[in-house]
Amino acid sequence: MELGLLTAAFPDAELTEVADWAAAHGFSRLEVACWPRGEGAARRYAGVSHIDVTALDEARGRELVDDLASRGIRLSALGYYPNPMHPDPDVRADVADHLRALIRGAAATGVNLVTTFAGGEQTKTPDQNLVTFAEVFPPLVRYAADHGVRIAIENCPMIFTHDEWPAGHNIAYSPRIWDAMFDAVDGDPTLGINLDPSHLIWQMIDIERVVRDYGNRIYHVHAKDLQIDREGLYRNGIMSAGIGWQVPRLPGHGDVDWRRFVAALYRAGYDDAMIVEHEDRAFEGTDELVKRGFLLARATLAPLMG
Repeated sequence: MELGLLTAAFPDAELTEVADWAAAHGFSRLEVACWPRGEGAARRYAGVSHIDVTALDEARGRELVDDLASRGIRLSALGYYPNPMHPDPDVRADVADHLRALIRGAAATGVNLVTTFAGGEQTKTPDQNLVTFAEVFPPLVRYAADHGVRIAIENCPMIFTHDEWPAGHNIAYSPRIWDAMFDAVDGDPTLGINLDPSHLIWQMIDIERVVRDYGNRIYHVHAKDLQIDREGLYRNGIMSAGIGWQVPRLPGHGDVDWRRFVAALYRAGYDDAMIVEHEDRAFEGTDELVKRGFLLARATLAPLMG
């Protein structure tokens, strides 16, 4: 297994600068943030674009991959985390267009993996959102399959603020919903999971069982930890869906048992990239704090991998 990082934490740096720093500090893989150029940040870490996928063709893709290789870096995926099931049809169409551009870019670079969200409408039940999923995703999955690219959907519920409550902006958060998603695309292996264990902690979903049950669908892994703030939980209760008591942390600073998680991944046959997703507010605000956060994550994870 190889350690890497998601480039979204470096919004003002060039991709080559991020690659050089990563390689110099023990990271060998990059999941590259690829939002549309000029879109701006709708939320923290969104809107970052380190590759203009609309300008990628096979020649440019090969040039990019060769340049990163010369710096000791390989791609793990091209990442874009919008809401593909946005209630505004124009936004939904724009998101689908950019996801198709990401798919073409993933084929051009040979990484052949796109990481994203399923999306969802916060006012709808999971089953209502699954009806929309069955309309939106089968054409995207067929498009990806035609380009030899897989899609890995992250299991983040996207419920962090009251404007996302109660259902969140990404329905792909539980085993029941994953099963329904796979059914909606007739079991096509093009669709899989970008597994982030932090989102399972506060939902009380057994992490090791998830890895065991869905090992053949885990195409990418995010390394992010989560601390349950017990005072916040006491004050807000579980009906707040995590608001006020789920606290994103760096690996080793929360409640995930990383030794057992990594061991479970190996047992399930996953031996690819583990990408640190930095969302720990205690290590934000300056470039040096962000870098220190990544180094702390490395100190936790690197001894478990090889």
